[in-house]
Amino acid sequence: MVMRKRYRRRVGQTVAAVQLRLDTDGLRYRKWGHDQLAKPGDWLVDNGGDVYTVDAEIFEQTYRPYHPDIAPGAYEKVAPVWAEPATAAGSVATNEGHTDYVSGDWLVSNHEDGSDAYAVSSEKFESLYEPDE
Repeated sequence: MVMRKRYRRRVGQTVAAVQLRLDTDGLRYRKWGHDQLAKPGDWLVDNGGDVYTVDAEIFEQTYRPYHPDIAPGAYEKVAPVWAEPATAAGSVATNEGHTDYVSGDWLVSNHEDGSDAYAVSSEKFESLYEPDE
């Protein structure tokens, strides 16, 4: 039985982001225990010092500019997520590659069915998200 519940980003939690509008075959980097690959058009996100990429289509569906006239490059996640705590260590496939997680981390998805998933440490998840009831 899936224990996934709906959450929303806490108010005032913004990220800095820039779109990778470059003529490139992609941006390869190592994070979360695996090689990651960002495609041209994806977004490079700085989430409180945690830097990673987000698929262009997913970014457009889930983020909105945060006061673009006074804070250009700042975005807030406005779409809900579905999440559940991991009961054992493992790895989850992401749009960019894979992410390792340990028991107690949160498995987060941008879709209720669990697709477009990623893992977040318990501490980070609790600071960023709250139940969306």
